[in-house]
Amino acid sequence: MPLGLLKYGFSKAHPSKRHFNKPATLKPSYDVVIVGGGGHGLATAYYLAKYWGITNVAVLEKSYLASGNTARNTAIVRSNYLTPEGVRFYEESVKLFEELSNEFDYNILYSKRGHITLAHTDAAVRTSRWRAEVNKHLGVNSEVIYPDDLAKLCPHLNLSQDVRYPIMGALYHPPGAIARHDAVAWGYARGASERGVEIHTHTEVTGFEIQNDKVVGVKTNRGDIRCGKVLQAVAGLSSEVSRLAGFNLPIKSIPLQACVTEPVKPFLNIIVVSGSLHVYVSQSSRGELVMGASSDPYSLYSTRSTLEFKEELMMHLLELFPFVGKLKILRQWAGITDMTPDFSPVMGLTPIQNYYIDAG
Repeated sequence: MPLGLLKYGFSKAHPSKRHFNKPATLKPSYDVVIVGGGGHGLATAYYLAKYWGITNVAVLEKSYLASGNTARNTAIVRSNYLTPEGVRFYEESVKLFEELSNEFDYNILYSKRGHITLAHTDAAVRTSRWRAEVNKHLGVNSEVIYPDDLAKLCPHLNLSQDVRYPIMGALYHPPGAIARHDAVAWGYARGASERGVEIHTHTEVTGFEIQNDKVVGVKTNRGDIRCGKVLQAVAGLSSEVSRLAGFNLPIKSIPLQACVTEPVKPFLNIIVVSGSLHVYVSQSSRGELVMGASSDPYSLYSTRSTLEFKEELMMHLLELFPFVGKLKILRQWAGITDMTPDFSPVMGLTPIQNYYIDAG
């Protein structure tokens, strides 16, 4: 098999199609410039081209494609939120994710696992009931379950009462899923590129040209370009980029860390989350345990990982799954969350005419 793959790879009879078109230079002007080549920026380019026929679009990414938060998350897809607005918003997101592989003709490894949010206190159980009722009223599948049902859904979970934070119940959300986040970005990028959108990596935005409170151009490390409209979709760097355009955002940028273990045989086919313990874990298709904890308690733009994160995460994870103590950590990383005061996204208009934002 390896020899056959090498023959195919070097054969001129079967030329491989480029995954993305690679434009050599920036054009003098575009109808739309999208700052940020992550999931949201690439999705915007794709939908503009597919549904609106707007193809004179440039996506500018200062590093490699999807190098920011798109590739620095734990890939959980769910809609079991508390507020009606949040539930409706993320339910639409779940529906999009479910069909992306078919739409792209590209496998994003979407895997519906089910999602359980553990409750360790009476207050947490009450909140789970509250969330379940809000979800049911809006047609989202969620229900409160108790230890007997948890033992069936996740037999490896430690349900002993002889621990510091015994499990009293959980909110069970069957549609909860995971996906390969970078594949989502590649699928959007390929679809946008096939429709004529230009994707420029290693192109850093250094400023904007504003005339009469209206954006008319974008300055980059590869030259200046004119534009009709600008969309900013840069996640944790939202405040920094908006300052280049001359306005401030009510956003705090806080690191959120995660890690994966060495691969083991599949044993965890559900996503386990504990809000009280600030830990979440799922198992990837390769067998790695993908784990995270709460965001760091300070504002920072660093994506370096810390020992404190590992200590806090392992303390609580070992209470839930004591037998994973012998597993080795393979990789550890951080993303930058763009936190708004009400934890809701900021999407739409800004004080600058023709300048739009997708953040939060």
